[in-house]
Amino acid sequence: MCGRDRVLADPQADQRPLALTRLQEQKLIERIERIETYDDLRHVQALIHKNLGAELRIEPGPNEVRTVRGIIVVLEDKPGLCKKTRQNVPAAVRRCLNGRPEIAYALLDAHDLFGASRPG
Repeated sequence: MCGRDRVLADPQADQRPLALTRLQEQKLIERIERIETYDDLRHVQALIHKNLGAELRIEPGPNEVRTVRGIIVVLEDKPGLCKKTRQNVPAAVRRCLNGRPEIAYALLDAHDLFGASRPG
């Protein structure tokens, strides 16, 4: 499912996703759930990109955002990265955003959803 064999067979392939063990994935999930600020969330996104080579995309959905479910959270499909991991990481981000709505508001503001409606 994850394309592990394909990554191992290609010497030019990015090997970083294969380094993620189950224990490391659990630590990553715990780290995501401990995020306290929008800047911290951005830092974790950068760490994921650096260590796994995959992008964690978090952005407002195309429709009206009334709840955290309206925010798109996707861990990029990357050969060698398990499907379960690609589901667990976004789920942890959603739990974080549900528990800390101020981070969700900062995310929306960063995408200019609140900034445009502010007076002068």
